[in-house]
Amino acid sequence: MRSIWLCADDYGISPAVNIAIRDLVVRGRLNATSALVVAPSCHRLEAMALDALNRGEPRVAIGLHVALTAPFRPASPGFAPLTNGRFMSLGRTVAHAFLRRFNADALAGEVAAQLRAFEQAFGRAPDYIDGHHHVHLLPQVRDAVLAVAKAEVPDAWLRQCGRAGRLAARLGDYKGFFLDALSGSFRRRAAALGLRTNLCFAGAYAFAEDADFAALFPRFLEGLPDGGVVMCHPGFVDDELRGLDPLTTLREREYAFLAGEMFASVLAARDIVLARPP
Repeated sequence: MRSIWLCADDYGISPAVNIAIRDLVVRGRLNATSALVVAPSCHRLEAMALDALNRGEPRVAIGLHVALTAPFRPASPGFAPLTNGRFMSLGRTVAHAFLRRFNADALAGEVAAQLRAFEQAFGRAPDYIDGHHHVHLLPQVRDAVLAVAKAEVPDAWLRQCGRAGRLAARLGDYKGFFLDALSGSFRRRAAALGLRTNLCFAGAYAFAEDADFAALFPRFLEGLPDGGVVMCHPGFVDDELRGLDPLTTLREREYAFLAGEMFASVLAARDIVLARPP
């Protein structure tokens, strides 16, 4: 049997997404979720509702979902650059990082502020750290994330997004290939600091309206070793989500698959189970 981590990103982005994620945890269909602490619905009550699911026996690992992109606002005072008081768009954030235009101290301060917000909401440190839009892998940002993790939560593992399988088979997936390239440096830097990362990653796909998550999910499991991480974005749609993120109806498709019997059959046919959270 292989045990894997099935991680739902974006807990806190809206009440409806939170409800869907908690429902899947209770059903035993998720064993990890990343909290978007700069989102409006990642407050203390929503955090308590999630963490309460771990009473009695652990059901879900809870991580910090570091965010540095619009439409969210920074958790630290004086963070720059901003656009109308919010983080820059994803494209501008990526360009800024590769051109090394961020202030290193400001980045570290923002990551530390989001970590403190997580600890205030959940009353404890995160089990792991990853990034909204994978920003934690970007140049400069990765150094800030790794430095804060080393100094403040050295027992937390960090999500890298390198995948299993032959390189030639991955060249057509430009998004995945980009994540592979960024993850190599991230893994090496984490290892040099004595920080743990996951062995392998899957779950990235183009968020097109015609995307068939039920057909894609079995492919995510191909070559995934024991302890691998699969990312997902299940949720229900509400007005708050529509105002913050373009990923809406696909979240409901992911939820429907994960809540259904086909998901259980896919895992059973491949001798895969969800890992037990700490």
